[in-house]
Amino acid sequence: MSHPHPELGSPPPLGKGVLRIVPLGGLGEIGRNMTVFEYGGRLLIVDCGVLFPEEEQPGVDLILPDFDYIRDRLDDIEAVVLTHGHEDHIGGVPFLLRERADIPIVGSKLTLALITAKLGEHRIKPETVLVEEGERHDFGPFDLEFFAVNHSIPDALAVGIRTPGGSVLHTGDFKMDQLPLDGRLTDLAGFARFGDEGVDLLLSDSTNAEQPGFIVNERNLTEAIDKVFRQSQKRIVVACFASHVHRVQQVIDAAVEHGRKIAFVGRSMVRNMNIARDLGYLSIPGDTVVDVKQLDHLRPDEVLLVCTGSQGEPMAALSRMANRDHQIRIEEGDTILLASSLIPGNENSVNRVINGLTRWGAKVVHKGNALVHVSGHAPAGELMYVLNMVRPRNFMPVHGEWRHMRAHADLARLTGVPSDRIVIAEDGVVVDLHKNRARIVGAVQAGYVYVDGSSVGDVTDAALKDRRVLGEEGFISVVVAVDSGSGKILGEPEIHTRGAGIGADAYDDVIDRIQDALDKAARDGVNDPHQLRQLIRRSAGRWVNETYRRRPMIIPVLVEV
Repeated sequence: MSHPHPELGSPPPLGKGVLRIVPLGGLGEIGRNMTVFEYGGRLLIVDCGVLFPEEEQPGVDLILPDFDYIRDRLDDIEAVVLTHGHEDHIGGVPFLLRERADIPIVGSKLTLALITAKLGEHRIKPETVLVEEGERHDFGPFDLEFFAVNHSIPDALAVGIRTPGGSVLHTGDFKMDQLPLDGRLTDLAGFARFGDEGVDLLLSDSTNAEQPGFIVNERNLTEAIDKVFRQSQKRIVVACFASHVHRVQQVIDAAVEHGRKIAFVGRSMVRNMNIARDLGYLSIPGDTVVDVKQLDHLRPDEVLLVCTGSQGEPMAALSRMANRDHQIRIEEGDTILLASSLIPGNENSVNRVINGLTRWGAKVVHKGNALVHVSGHAPAGELMYVLNMVRPRNFMPVHGEWRHMRAHADLARLTGVPSDRIVIAEDGVVVDLHKNRARIVGAVQAGYVYVDGSSVGDVTDAALKDRRVLGEEGFISVVVAVDSGSGKILGEPEIHTRGAGIGADAYDDVIDRIQDALDKAARDGVNDPHQLRQLIRRSAGRWVNETYRRRPMIIPVLVEV
């Protein structure tokens, strides 16, 4: 089995007849999916998504793939293929198109509609290429075939990539629901046919590789959702991903049956549901949807709200309702239905929202206490099915954390893929496919690029560390006046603190300590401003650590007089 190593250097120049695969996101993490394929000096990109920040990344809005690897070769890009319309697969496209606006964007009807609407908010008009399952299209040296896959959003696709250097099947995100709500099955026959041709490398979704068995059918959720509607005497609020059209259709059907009007809440939810309705992916009786402003004229038992915020996002509608920071006020007897699974890392945020909603008297129904969600990703039984059907010469798990990818690699080995042909890579690791053999040949930069407001890439890990220190420990500023001519200290230092939990009555101790250190420095002839600032920082830091066992940020300020 091949493993990435920290000593990996830059990859060699691309050899003749070699297909190069460079993942820039989505390996070792859930999100930020982006893979670059290169053959004959031309590039093909599959997906370009975002990762959402965690608590240790304060102030960050989004995390992008690092485009440095392709930045000097933007004109070599034939196309960007989007497997489906989830943010972790399309959210980075606006930032890529800022670099080159005319890159063709390839995808299915709903995917292109979602990305076009998103790009419109960035004032970018994309060049799009509509494709459907069963079609083949050439983009430079890349001969692409598209396969229908079932996922938690309509119109998802897998893509087969044929090149003179080898063939690759990229499954995208998929599962094998045998009774999908839209009747669109994963194209196993197409996978098998492609496998019969000889697939040199399979890249397959690893998210649920640790989960045994087969997926529960989406239709099984209907009864649980209907039960929520039967038992609720007041308002129902359903929170789910703004792209989960199938789940929204299920709750709409239940609302119609139980005589409730529907209001969509949240900008992305309103936008996506309008798109899905206009394209025919969402069926809603004409008089069912009402504006939020009309809710005051309806009885509570006539209302269904569909909103964003199922992952505990601070600015999403549900979080704001829980914090009493939204026009919709949660009241005693309301029912909240969280119709989505937890993305790893969001557990604490979601629990806070659940507690906040419960505080106001709401009943919260979620995956932990009712069958109200089914994952969109194939568990181990289905992943083995695909491995056996495709019979790849080489295998590379994608889309998952390390534990998921290792579990998927174990499944591949069980199905007969030799260990030395299983490549477990991570973001930035370069894999070359040559003469039916995949090997790790080097690594490129593929770090996090942070989006903070209008700033892209300006926030560094060091800046985030400072933000964490400020947020957790506060800061102490020490202001010292010095004579501009002699460098002599004038007067005693001034102390200011914020968030450090240190009262003004304790300043005398640290002032004396800093003053003693500065006097000693003066006797020793030390008057360099940088050295004095370091001396102040060490003296104050040592005092606060010994006295309070804290490590706030210390900011020394020298004022020349």
